[in-house]
Amino acid sequence: MHKIFIVEDDPVIAAAVQKHIGSWGCEARCASNLENVLAEFAAFDPHLVLLDISLPFFSGYHWCAEIRKLSKVPIIFISSAADNMNIVMAMNMGGDDFISKPFDLDVLTAKVQALLRRTYDFASPSKLLESEGAVLSISDASLTYKDGRAELTKNEFKILRLLLENKGKIVSRDTLMTKLWESDSFVDENTLAVNITRLRRKLEGIGLYDFIATKKGVGYIVGE
Repeated sequence: MHKIFIVEDDPVIAAAVQKHIGSWGCEARCASNLENVLAEFAAFDPHLVLLDISLPFFSGYHWCAEIRKLSKVPIIFISSAADNMNIVMAMNMGGDDFISKPFDLDVLTAKVQALLRRTYDFASPSKLLESEGAVLSISDASLTYKDGRAELTKNEFKILRLLLENKGKIVSRDTLMTKLWESDSFVDENTLAVNITRLRRKLEGIGLYDFIATKKGVGYIVGE
């Protein structure tokens, strides 16, 4: 089932689009916090985004640029500002299509389905993992937080991916060592501790403090 993320500040329009797209077999979700769209985007990890231009806090252009730092997911702009300048800007910012308000829901759904077919018949979406606004990209092993970006080593990526895949749960040291052991040389508790320390320093470098918590005698956890 394809997932559609709707970023629209008019609750009537957002609800109507969500209901209609859902009736065609897609899972549609509306952004609830328009001040922090990127975190919701990453947590939902949608296959397509419907994005209004005129939004409170930050414009749709801003959020398109932020999403493009993380993902190549298709983006359809929706706006009543349908002059040539806005359409050209939307495409230049990374949009894939533009729909003018007011619009017919059947036409919108047809465009969504066509773009989904073109995008995912030949490729699968890149996966994202998110916690507390930090977004891990599976495709390039990078972590993004606000305006910061950290490139992770192979071991750092494996550790953080496993912790984020089990967000809110304690991951034991044995489980983490087994994960590192899959393709690397011998890994003991000291090696794991060194990798965790280096990873924490890298996270602090982009403003993420106390992101990985230690559960003494048990393991580690993200997103308590």
